[in-house]
Amino acid sequence: MNDELLSGKSVALVHEWFAATGGSENVFLSINELIPHAKGFVLWRDADAHRGAAFAESWLARTPLRRSKPLALPVMPLTWRTLTKERFDVVVSSSHAFAHTVRMGPGDHTRYLSYIHSPARYVWSPDFDGRGSGGLLAAPRKALQSIDIRLSRHVHSYAANSREVQARIQRFWKRESRVINPPVDVEYFADAPAAARAQERSYLLGVGRWIPYKNFDLMIEIAEAARVPLVIAGSGPAEASLRKAAARARVEVTFEHRPPRERLRELYWGAKALLFPTHEDFGIIPVEAQACGTPVVGLRRGGLLETVLDGETGFLLASTDPREYAEVLRHVDGLDRGRISKHANAFSPSVFKSRMASWITDETS
Repeated sequence: MNDELLSGKSVALVHEWFAATGGSENVFLSINELIPHAKGFVLWRDADAHRGAAFAESWLARTPLRRSKPLALPVMPLTWRTLTKERFDVVVSSSHAFAHTVRMGPGDHTRYLSYIHSPARYVWSPDFDGRGSGGLLAAPRKALQSIDIRLSRHVHSYAANSREVQARIQRFWKRESRVINPPVDVEYFADAPAAARAQERSYLLGVGRWIPYKNFDLMIEIAEAARVPLVIAGSGPAEASLRKAAARARVEVTFEHRPPRERLRELYWGAKALLFPTHEDFGIIPVEAQACGTPVVGLRRGGLLETVLDGETGFLLASTDPREYAEVLRHVDGLDRGRISKHANAFSPSVFKSRMASWITDETS
């Protein structure tokens, strides 16, 4: 089926920037596997990011702007409009900034489909993402919003990575979209490492980038209230302040700095529960944890409403009161870990590819 998708048509795949493997990069690679004859384009790519993937870079890759996304943001729409003189029958973009504004042929000939990870947070949701409230972007934000709408009118169909993002697309752009959740390598994480098979689930776990809106400081307070040790895995600019908070905590808090994939799987398998008291568009980390049979205790907002079955694969709270989290944590050991792991299969790469192929076929037939 994969080889036949858009067979006989010239296809371009477009993604923002290519850094270390993340959720959006994995989506782009999965789409590329669906349409292997497509030509890929990115603004720039890190030197060590996916050496085997052949994606053409824009002129921004040859400038210092590649090192500063806020500075590069205002010129991204122009870059997407002048990326190449080639013309394609179908253009599929993977967008979390301005990639969906790309033009590679007239709309009456070229079919434009765009998979949206989120309308640019720093343009549309500065209260959600502090990068948009800084001095560099605060003033031109309104202009960038207008540009975003005006330069994307040619898009024929949108897909959203979650119902949360679907609602933003409707609210900001007044456009309909189809929800296709991103792929998660649930098979890998469901395979218990040998060390985990005899390991007692004895600690709480927090995973992600150490930045304010992820609420790792709240996780420390939750661990204190629950009187359960906490492991914090990841990296980020808030590391110093988190380590200070951990040093003051009345419970053991340890840090795992940028654990490799194998170690992360071990951490999931050894955890009593994953703490995720944050508002995410979708959230791949909670799905990875559930694949390991690890329940998720988090905020009843955003992507968790789609990935966690409250009372079955975890617990969702409307509050950020550490005592309320501590209370529900008393009940996580009673959850069926086999049920939790099975639920994660709904977000597998095969499910994503099937839904993506159906969307592309429906919109290009």
